[in-house]
Amino acid sequence: MPALTRVLGAATAAYSATIIAAPQVLAKPCGLTTPAGGVTPEVRTLVGGIGARDAVIGLAMMFAPPGRPLQVALAARVASDAADALVFGTTLPDRSARAKVAAFAAGWAVLCAASALVR
Repeated sequence: MPALTRVLGAATAAYSATIIAAPQVLAKPCGLTTPAGGVTPEVRTLVGGIGARDAVIGLAMMFAPPGRPLQVALAARVASDAADALVFGTTLPDRSARAKVAAFAAGWAVLCAASALVR
């Protein structure tokens, strides 16, 4: 499990840092940008919270010792992505974005879960 899980953790941490710095990267596919493509302070706060959560989980996936600590970090990633798929897939105001964003989050959850099986 560790090699792929650690790579996925690094990708998670990098994407999370990106959305903290540039929230439109997440807000745009979710249909949460302004007509001019900007991000409101409220959306910036939401995306920043998601980014911080995911950055911490990604770093844990990278640096947790093998065994139970790494399994817990991976479980947190899978649970967070599954929850994101459910919430974004059912509540985004832009109906056309719902399926796309939910599929991406669910796919990431499945990929991360599958990494536990790869040696």
